[in-house]
Amino acid sequence: MWNEPFVTKTESYYSIDKWTKEQPALVAGITTRLGGVSTHPFDSFNMGLHVGDDDSSVIHNRQLLAASLGMPVKSWVAAEQTHGNHIHSTIIEDAGKGSESYTNSVKDTDGLITGEKNILLTMCYADCVPLYFLDRKLGTIGLAHAGWKGTVLGIGPKMVDSFVEKGSSKASLQVVIGPSICKDCYVVDDYVIDKVKKTLEDENNFPYNLKEEGQYQLDLKELNEQLLLQSGLKSDQIHTSRYCSSCHDDFFSYRRDGGITGRIMSFIGWKET
Repeated sequence: MWNEPFVTKTESYYSIDKWTKEQPALVAGITTRLGGVSTHPFDSFNMGLHVGDDDSSVIHNRQLLAASLGMPVKSWVAAEQTHGNHIHSTIIEDAGKGSESYTNSVKDTDGLITGEKNILLTMCYADCVPLYFLDRKLGTIGLAHAGWKGTVLGIGPKMVDSFVEKGSSKASLQVVIGPSICKDCYVVDDYVIDKVKKTLEDENNFPYNLKEEGQYQLDLKELNEQLLLQSGLKSDQIHTSRYCSSCHDDFFSYRRDGGITGRIMSFIGWKET
């Protein structure tokens, strides 16, 4: 039976209840576009320092979230997301990188992984797929940003490999696929679909529909799930949100908003107990 992983909601964020209720020291969720100070077209809880919004407004929004989560901004780590598949092993000395200035973000990175406490891993989105990782035994956590480019480059499976390199068993991993654009809202061309075909082993289960000549509706969440299954995870280890960033007004959407919009933020971290 399917259960939505993002249940508990404040005005400004949803929590991954399945994890945070079992692990009270774990902070994990995704922001909405509501409850902040940014003005149009970034209204109002924009988390992106790289989209043209006033930096002071974004920092104010981040401070509001930090106070709500009990994780100060100086403990945050943010990446210069480049739609690639590079993964950064985050250490305590990385705390504060990208938290108040985009210029000192972790460079050329779309995946963060850590076993440290008192660090909040963060990533920004406006339709791309957030991937959350948790090793239930070791407590190692991770986040990835999976646009179509990062997805076909295998950012999800590469994250799994990074956990294994850090001592995790694949059997102890749990993954949540977060709110992102749905199949009905996401139309791509032959170039993208050709890349998708090359990544999947099961030709009978391609996650797209032909909309019209040269135009396809692509289920990017399903594509990420299939790639995670190919990497060796089981279906009961993967939990996918039904929320669509384009259908739901709670979220920023690059496609729906015409390319000029804010960013929601995924986050995960352990608070010291």
